Amino acid sequence: MLNEIKAALIFFTRLPFWRLFNAPNDSFKQVINHWAIIGWLTAGTTVATLWLTSLVLPYPIAVLLAICSRLMLTGALHEDGLADFFDGFGGGSSRERILTIMKDSHIGTYGVLGLILYFLIYYQSLTHLPYVVILIADPLCKFIASQITLFLPYARNEETSKTQVVYRTMSVRTFAFSAVFGLLPLALLGTPRVWLAVVFPLATFALLVRIMRCKLGGYTGDCCGALFLLCELSFFVGLLISLQI
Repeated sequence: MLNEIKAALIFFTRLPFWRLFNAPNDSFKQVINHWAIIGWLTAGTTVATLWLTSLVLPYPIAVLLAICSRLMLTGALHEDGLADFFDGFGGGSSRERILTIMKDSHIGTYGVLGLILYFLIYYQSLTHLPYVVILIADPLCKFIASQITLFLPYARNEETSKTQVVYRTMSVRTFAFSAVFGLLPLALLGTPRVWLAVVFPLATFALLVRIMRCKLGGYTGDCCGALFLLCELSFFVGLLISLQI
């Protein structure tokens, strides 16, 4: 399992972990099963950046810098997937066409509009919520999104995959290990309102899985990135709604 965590650190971040240690190629097939662990790193970096910059800068600017810090840490890996997801499912009329569009490195109208709307809602959410919720949302929604392998098969094969990796379904042991990292922040920091907001990413996950099953018959790496970001965004929106009730 240690090699799989190492692989996840190398795969999901742009930090030079590859200089410190290596991971067997086979370990990269398990990285999605340890995604929630990476959420602790990305959430911690985002919150630390937000807190430190807010001490000397107006809060809206601090939020922008915090968003930038996560983008730099991950190399915008998930945002690239989100753009491809919008392009593929927005412009593709068949399974083959969707897969072709999603693999194209060029961004289209649906991708541009999707990213603009995503970042507008994401930015506004962070400016109206206490930054501690980031510590909950990131690992929680990565844990939720990682369950995709339990519901859908991979839509491509290893040779045609962008990353040349096909994720493996998590075992019971791996599920329990991942659940600890995904749910512990929620248990420690959550309130009744926060727990109520969890319904929103779960509903988002169910809806997107249904769409992927109907239109694609499976999932891709881009779908995973989109699934995480949209689940996280729905969690923030759900929390904002619960605070207004």
